[in-house]
Amino acid sequence: MEQDVKLAGDVVAVVPAAGWRRVAGRAERKDAVAVRADLEAVFRAAYPRVVAVAARVLGSRDQAEDVAQEVFLTFGRSSVPAEEATGWLSVAAAHTALNQLRSGRRRVAREEAVGGGEAVSPDVADAVVALDERRRVRAALARLPRRQAVALVLRHSGLSYAEVAAALELSPGSVGTVVRRAESALRKELHRHASSD
Repeated sequence: MEQDVKLAGDVVAVVPAAGWRRVAGRAERKDAVAVRADLEAVFRAAYPRVVAVAARVLGSRDQAEDVAQEVFLTFGRSSVPAEEATGWLSVAAAHTALNQLRSGRRRVAREEAVGGGEAVSPDVADAVVALDERRRVRAALARLPRRQAVALVLRHSGLSYAEVAAALELSPGSVGTVVRRAESALRKELHRHASSD
């Protein structure tokens, strides 16, 4: 069962009820730590954005939902003020997804070293090229300094300059510069690794 959640304006997003039940169930099992009373309201309001930020980094909705679960569990035990929740959750989703991306890259390298690579059929060449390009971008993003990577992810996940500024504790006027520098660093990282291949 899914529930509609009203977002900013007239936009409505669908939040899986099972997602809330998983977070609530895990939070209840953490007996030693009190769970904040506003967790459900914040979860219902911010879940679509948190998943979108994580999915932007990971490229997988399933993995993004796992990241969202972790982020909301951490938020549930935090003392972050409710009015700062959206920015805090967006940054936490980006950080957690980047960590997962980095650990996944290490796992893939270990698997390839063991010989776990599979042959590619010519009839799926276009899909493989697109997938490879997305992997290259995600790998380059994972090599960027964390602040730059988070700024890019947040901005390209639809957050406004003001929201990015609040989330990263920047002045709103500096967000454009930070994002442009991050984009430039990403391009250089992609070019550097394309040249070494």
